[in-house]
Amino acid sequence: MGSKPVPASLDNLFDLTGSTAIVTGGCGTLGQVFARALGTHGCHVAILDLPQAEPAEAARGIAEECSGGAIGIPCDVTEPRQVANAVAAAERELGGIDVLVNNAASKSSDVRAFFRPAEEFSLDTWREVMAVNLDGLFVVAREVGRSMIARKTGGSIVQISSVYGSLAPDPAMYDGATFRGEAMNTPPVYAASKAGIAGLSRYLAVYWAKHDIRVNTISPGGVQGEQNETFRSRYSRRVPLHRMAEAHEMAGALVFLASRASSYVTGQNIMVDGGLSIW
Repeated sequence: MGSKPVPASLDNLFDLTGSTAIVTGGCGTLGQVFARALGTHGCHVAILDLPQAEPAEAARGIAEECSGGAIGIPCDVTEPRQVANAVAAAERELGGIDVLVNNAASKSSDVRAFFRPAEEFSLDTWREVMAVNLDGLFVVAREVGRSMIARKTGGSIVQISSVYGSLAPDPAMYDGATFRGEAMNTPPVYAASKAGIAGLSRYLAVYWAKHDIRVNTISPGGVQGEQNETFRSRYSRRVPLHRMAEAHEMAGALVFLASRASSYVTGQNIMVDGGLSIW
């Protein structure tokens, strides 16, 4: 699924039959959507996530629903040796990797610490989040990129950022807002790590272009989940489409970037945000 020209026919541009993908953070809300979308379009999918997230169980569900096969591999993306072993296992079980969805992200082990004000934000929490959101993302991209280069078949790498990697959040939206019962905001480490993802994607898109490896970013807007109604209402008023996103609405952009439909697209950041970023 690199950048080689597509056939003259426009049929089956989104068909991923016979391809193999890795989805990191594949047990999370967006990770499951991404894995299912790829599997539905014929891709074999390796779901990587922490052992306690039970990636094997998530993979069984995908395999039962989709035409492509799926396996689950326990992996902590902050551990380079685990990443190398996981990529090797995916290739051994499913074949060479054509698509990487770099989706793993963290709110740290302490949600309350994650939502502390910037002037009180702990450096330990900063490092814990960065270890997953940016360091781990690079480690996975490095490992898969190395494999794609060795196979000389190209590929597509899609890295998941956020609208707040490009825009500053409006603090007024968070007055009275909660997530899992905790007062919430968009913390500085979230914005910094997500901005870093977009920057790294642009760098790798140029650096690996000669190997026919495309690298793009998806930046979701706010996805409806465990936020309270106060936040949902305020956020929705800021969005031209007047609502938060549903998780499944991220699938189309992913399939586009993973498939031949985007064979001439690299280094781009697709904002799937209901129009928030246009004003």
